[in-house]
Amino acid sequence: MLIQGFENAPLVAGEELLELPGFWAAYLMWLSETQEYDAVPEWFGVDGADAAEAWEALSDEDRWPVFRIPFAGGHTAVVLGCNLPDDPGTEYLITHPEWGRHGRLATLDGHQAGPGLSWRELTHIARTPDRTAPGIHAEHVRLLLLLPALGDQDLPEDAPEILSDALAHADLPDTLSLAQALLADHPLWEPAEWAFPSASPLSGSREPFPGILQCDGPLSPRCGIRLAQGITREQSDRLAHALGTGPAA
Repeated sequence: MLIQGFENAPLVAGEELLELPGFWAAYLMWLSETQEYDAVPEWFGVDGADAAEAWEALSDEDRWPVFRIPFAGGHTAVVLGCNLPDDPGTEYLITHPEWGRHGRLATLDGHQAGPGLSWRELTHIARTPDRTAPGIHAEHVRLLLLLPALGDQDLPEDAPEILSDALAHADLPDTLSLAQALLADHPLWEPAEWAFPSASPLSGSREPFPGILQCDGPLSPRCGIRLAQGITREQSDRLAHALGTGPAA
């Protein structure tokens, strides 16, 4: 498997790891911690041994798992485990075969960057799989995999119910309580406001293309710059439609 910027990394398709009983505990447990309670594997219907086995597979330094989430227009959201011995983390990217470089959504590591997705974008990507492309097509899995990149201060009232339904499809227990915990304060960044960029007479060629949301979170890769650098206006328009934020969306 080859991803621009990670040519020498031991990347492998991660889809088979989704079958591990403790996968969701290993992947999301840190995100479900609250001020009142430390997260435990039992919230995800598994014991510590299952969670530890899944975590060992997710953090294997010799096999960096890549989860591909293809969506409209030939775009793919990528969740990539960067299992460096001294600085492990997770990258959330968007790729397209016509682009010279990938778009960066968020980074989870010692130098975190995020949020990377609004709720509107997260749910739209989850619901619009490109079934002709390799990767993960199940809506609930797509939503849960991209959830750690979320940071949106304007969540709709039904967000916990939507997330709870995704968790139920993953056969997890007490899904509404877990959904509420997962949507509570993000451990790495504050909820952000998302808006379309405003025109500036001073920005010149750096003016962000319209149709794609920007984030006001100071740690976000999407704060004041284009989501994907070096793409054309036409490519940006196609990306906006694929994200569900284009003019006709």
